[in-house]
Amino acid sequence: MYKLFLTLLVSSGISFAGIVNGVALTVNDEPITTYDIDKTVSINKISKNEAVGLLIDKALYEQAVTQNNISADIFDINEYIERLAKANGMDLYSFKAMVKQRYPNYADFEEEAKDAVIRQKLIQKIVKGQLAVATQEDMELYYEKNKNQFSTSKVYEVTQYASKNKASLTNAINNPMVIAADVEKTPLKLGVQSLQPQMQFLLNDTKLNTFTPIFTANKQYVSLFVIRKEGTTSLDFETVKAKIFNDMMSLREKKYLKDYFEKQKLTADIKIVR
Repeated sequence: MYKLFLTLLVSSGISFAGIVNGVALTVNDEPITTYDIDKTVSINKISKNEAVGLLIDKALYEQAVTQNNISADIFDINEYIERLAKANGMDLYSFKAMVKQRYPNYADFEEEAKDAVIRQKLIQKIVKGQLAVATQEDMELYYEKNKNQFSTSKVYEVTQYASKNKASLTNAINNPMVIAADVEKTPLKLGVQSLQPQMQFLLNDTKLNTFTPIFTANKQYVSLFVIRKEGTTSLDFETVKAKIFNDMMSLREKKYLKDYFEKQKLTADIKIVR
C-alpha cells in the first residue's frame, strides 16, 4: 500500500545557525521553535534549512485549513477508506485486515486517512476546477510507463485454512501446529489469471510464510498461508485502473498544493526572531 501524508518540499535560503533556544521564526505570527526545527531534522534526516522549509509549508498549510474551516469526521474517514478498498479491488473487511497487518496501531492509518481527507477538501476549496482530471489516455500511458508497479506473481503455492467457525479458524492461524477438527487444511496452487482482482491484490500483498486476512468463500471463513510465489507478470489495466486514477490525482493534487504554497510564501509574513 502507498502513503497518504501531504509532503511539500521547498527550499529556504535563510540560515538559522546562530539561533540557540526558543522561537526561531514566525509565520503569520505563528511561532516555529528551535525544538521544532531540531526535531524535524532528526526525524527526516535533513539539514536545518530543509527543516525550516518543511515547517514553513506545514504552518501555511494548517493556516489554510483553519481559514477555510476544513475538518474531517469519522464518516468522512470511513468513506475515504471504503474508496481505497474499492480502488484496490477489495471489500472493506479484507482491506482493513490487510492494513492491520501493516500498521501495528490501526489508529495511525486512520490518522493518515484523516490527513488525506483534509487535503482533498482543501484542494476542492482552492483549485476551483483548475486541476485536470486524469483521462483514459492519461491512465493508459501511466500504466505503460509504470508496469513494474503493477507486477504480481504468476503462481501462488498456498495452504487453505477453512472453517465455518471463525473463532476456530482464528485460533488455527495463531497456532498453526495445533490440529483443529473443524478447520480444514488444503494445499493449493493458484494461477493469477484464474483469480478475481480482489484475490490477486490480497495474495500479492501477503508476505511469504504469513496468512492472508480472513475472508468468506462458499459459506466458510477462509485464510491462505502463502508458501511460495512463482514467476512475475503484470496485472491487466482494467484491474488496476481505479488505483491508477487515485495515484495520478494524488500526485496532481500534491503538485498543485506545492505550487500554491510557493506563491503563498511570497506574501506570507515570515519573521526571523534573533
